[in-house]
Amino acid sequence: MQNKKSIFLGLASLPVLISCNSLQSAENEHPNILFIIADDISRNSMGAYGNDFIETPNFDRIANEGVLFTNAYVTNPKCAPARAGILTGRYSWQLEEAANHWAIMSEKWVFYPDLLEESGYFMGFTGKGWSPGIFPGEHNPAGWEYNDIKLEPPYKSISNKDYAENFRFFLEQNKEKKPFVFWLGTHEAHRGFEKDVYKKKNKNLDDVLVQEAFPDNEIIRGDLADYGVEVEYHDEVIGKCLKILEEKGQLDNTLIVVTSDHGMAFPHIKGQIYDEGFHVAFAARWEGKIKPGRVVDDFISFPDIAPTFMQVAGLEPHEQMTGKSFLNVLLSDKSGKIDKSRSYALLGKERHDVGRVEGEILSVGYPVRAIRNDQYLYSRNFKPERWPAGDPEYNYLNCDDSPTKSYLLGLSENSPEYHFFELSFGKRVEEELFDITKDPDCVNNLAGNPKFLEIKTKLRSKLEEELIKQNDPRILGLGDIFDYYPHGNVPKLKELYGDKYYDMEEAFEEKYNKLSK
Repeated sequence: MQNKKSIFLGLASLPVLISCNSLQSAENEHPNILFIIADDISRNSMGAYGNDFIETPNFDRIANEGVLFTNAYVTNPKCAPARAGILTGRYSWQLEEAANHWAIMSEKWVFYPDLLEESGYFMGFTGKGWSPGIFPGEHNPAGWEYNDIKLEPPYKSISNKDYAENFRFFLEQNKEKKPFVFWLGTHEAHRGFEKDVYKKKNKNLDDVLVQEAFPDNEIIRGDLADYGVEVEYHDEVIGKCLKILEEKGQLDNTLIVVTSDHGMAFPHIKGQIYDEGFHVAFAARWEGKIKPGRVVDDFISFPDIAPTFMQVAGLEPHEQMTGKSFLNVLLSDKSGKIDKSRSYALLGKERHDVGRVEGEILSVGYPVRAIRNDQYLYSRNFKPERWPAGDPEYNYLNCDDSPTKSYLLGLSENSPEYHFFELSFGKRVEEELFDITKDPDCVNNLAGNPKFLEIKTKLRSKLEEELIKQNDPRILGLGDIFDYYPHGNVPKLKELYGDKYYDMEEAFEEKYNKLSK
């Protein structure tokens, strides 16, 4: 909820808003924008993408009454960097410290909600905005916070934030009927799940689909089923918001976009450069503008969202934004391939969680860059000597604790299932190549197969060419800076490293002769 200071700031900017004619039937001049983003929910968990076990009627409604994208991608499969890409319209490696998880966000970046508010929009967010990390300014980059209304969660792991009622309250505070831009970020399905909660919903484990990267047993199936309950809760929130918009007569003038920040919090998925980690659900509805029932195969990436919203609001994308608006795709009456230039996605990661040490340097990352087209995923691991999921001595901290993780870590080298441990936690080779049409779970690396040398070479060249254009420090040989950017959670560092801890801001300033801001 807005505090007195934020309300005062809103009143102080009123003359600017009036000059933009925002008070004269603004809801008819510019559409509302409702952005709904899940936390750690995979694309394949939605019914619209073929899931029969998890019920998602409200996401499916958005897709049926609007457009469903089959090729939507984050650029970095971890909460903070993925969300930073959405808000700034920039690729992860273009965001300096904000390419990392738990970053100290620089004040140099502008965020699309602020830009829309400056143009006359009423702006806010509920649930999870940009997080985790330290941000500049008066409010979260996602907007002014509306999180005061609570509820009694139906299950132990569900947030007590009443997302829908906070959204309703936000709408009721819009006394001047300005067009609104609202970010609704559920905390579901972030770990940890209530154990065996699937039994309360009478779910049948025989119906669970187990990925090829996991053993197929009751422990894994139960974990996946508990996750599914959280996905269904998230979907119920979507339905409540649709009902509120209908009650207030604002559904038809609202562009609704629904997605997730990356894939489910399971080994081999969240935080990893494999398809389910970064290939996300994405649907949009806009009555009278988006032709219903369309399925689009064009590639869109998270940096494309901000410039798209800017154009939807009748504004030019900010000069900072390097993503490309896909408004033309949204408004097209076609399905399939529409914009031939949208034929691939660029992906990458730097430092995610703590717990990876190299020499005397604490919390180094696992740098990767990748390119994904219709058939193949090619990735380059720049530091294959490092542990991709974090160092064993710190319990592989770039993988959330779970029954699935515990099962895999409990496998001995003599176990016939030990290869599942290696898929999620073992070291990797420098190059990886997967045929996604045959191997969507990315378990069969083709990079060393001579038959795929030409394909690998072409994808590597295209990746390098595009990253050079984007001035990616990693591809230019300057990527060590990502390991030195300060971490935003000093207490966690002190607790984890003990006597090894050092002030990362001082170390950064000493090495690069500048302060992190």
